This record gives sequence, C-alpha cells and structure tokens, in this order.
Amino acid sequence: MTAAPPAPAPFIVGAARSGTTLLRMMLDSHGELAIPFETQLLPELIDAAKEPGADADSIADLLVGHRRWPDFGLEADEMRAEFRAIEPFDLAEAARAFYRAYARAQGKPRWGDKSPGYALHIRRISKLLPEARFVHLIRDGRDVRLSQLQRGSDHPTVAKHAKRWKRRIEIGRTQGAQVEHYMELRYEDLVTDPEPELRRICEFVDLDFDQATLDYHESADERLSEIDRDLAEGHELAGARERPLFKASDRLEVHKLTREPPRADRVAGWKRDMPAADIAEFERVAGDLLSELGYEVGTVKSKTEAPA
Repeated sequence: MTAAPPAPAPFIVGAARSGTTLLRMMLDSHGELAIPFETQLLPELIDAAKEPGADADSIADLLVGHRRWPDFGLEADEMRAEFRAIEPFDLAEAARAFYRAYARAQGKPRWGDKSPGYALHIRRISKLLPEARFVHLIRDGRDVRLSQLQRGSDHPTVAKHAKRWKRRIEIGRTQGAQVEHYMELRYEDLVTDPEPELRRICEFVDLDFDQATLDYHESADERLSEIDRDLAEGHELAGARERPLFKASDRLEVHKLTREPPRADRVAGWKRDMPAADIAEFERVAGDLLSELGYEVGTVKSKTEAPA
C-alpha cells in the first residue's frame, strides 16, 4: 500500500520584525497545527547531509547540538532513536520525524515552521519537503526599521537596513515564483482585519478555519514560555565564533505584543515616528520596491523643515 502524502505544512518566512511571530502565534493556536518558535536549522542539515559519511547519528548530533534545540522541549536520545529507525536514512524523513515529534508533544496532528530566514532558502526547502507551503509575510520596510530599533543597541545604518530588507523581500519573491506552493500576505492586512487573511492561509494549507487563531493572545504566555531561556547569538556548533547571549528576558520582551490582540497602530508608524531624513534615505535605497508593493512613497515632508 502506498503511504499517504504528507499533509501541507505552512512555512512562515519574511524579513525580521515583519510580524512572523504574531502569525506563528495565530496559526499555532489552531487546534490541529503546531509551529515551533523558530528552527533556523534546515539549510545546515541539508548541507551536512551531503557530506561524505553523513548518517543518522551525525545529522541527529547536528540537530540536538543546535543552539535552538532546547526551545523545542524534546528529548535528544528519543530524537536520535527516531533518526536511526529511518532505513535507509533520508533527510526529508528525518526532518518530518523532528516536526512530528514537536507536534505530538503539543497534542497536535499537523506541523509547520516559522523561520524568517528561510525566505532565502525557499527552493532548497521545497525540494527537500514538497509539502512545504510558503507564507511570505511582508511589512512596510520603514516600519520594519522602527521595530528593529526597539531591539538592542547595535543597529545598521538606514541605508544598510533598507538594502537588507529589499534583498530579503526580493529573494523571497523570486524563489517563491519558482516553487509550486507560495503565497504573500501583508502584515498591514493581518493586523487590521485578521480573519480573512487567516482563512486564506487555512485554505492554502488545507485546514478548516479555527476561531482559536483569532484568540491567540489568550495562550501567548504559555507558548512564549518555550523561549524563556538564554540563547547564544551565534551558533553553538563546533568551531563557531562565540557571541554574547541573548538573555531570556530580552527574548520575551521582543515578542511581548503577541500577548495582545492585533494592534492597527503598528501600521504606518513611520509617518509619525521616523525622522524625515531617515524616510528619505530608506526610500532612496528601497523606494522602488516599496512602490511596487503598493506602499506610499515620497509624500511625507520633513517635520523640521523651516518655513519659507
């Protein structure tokens, strides 16, 4: 008997600070769907599986040695045993075993992923996991900039940030056009009128709509508890460069708004809070993409310009 194909799995991707955690909380509240906080490890596993001598043990060691492994609440020895049971060893089946184990721990039958950086790896992940259905969440880059400034103190220049945002969006859209299952979603639509957007995603991944996705904030504290631990900023695998820890309190602070219902005041905050010079510089670098995406460009005058 031929095994049934894996159920569609939503993969939430996008630029950092675009609302991907909010969307993860919403979809993870669905009664049938479990989505880890962030994995960020599939590209490394794909590369490692191509190395001579790669096997179940070496790939399992890479997985359980990853800096994010403790976020998932799984037992390393049990994961190793599941990998060894795959005969012959196959990375796609190993990845599915990991995601299924996470979903099982949450009491859910279906799984997905939320890793913004996978926007740069859509083709590779789609080839590995054909059931992956990519949900590209796009937010006005100027609001992304403002949100990023609220996190930590080491920030790139406006021009560098605009270039980085533009690159992430363009690569995601280009690769998305080259795979079978890809959709785009605007952050602005998600926070101002979430139900139609969530229904659209549920249809995209063959799930019935669940009203619980609108009440995600009621279980936010419980779900955020997964990341209530320090996280190394760098990778902790052998040979990696040591970097300072991202403290547990900081991780929780960054995502505190997921404890609240969607806030429409998070839309177009750049008009109110972004210096005119920064707006001009961001638009100089990424204005063409902002316009292509339908965002307002070139209409905000300096608040500080002197009267004639």
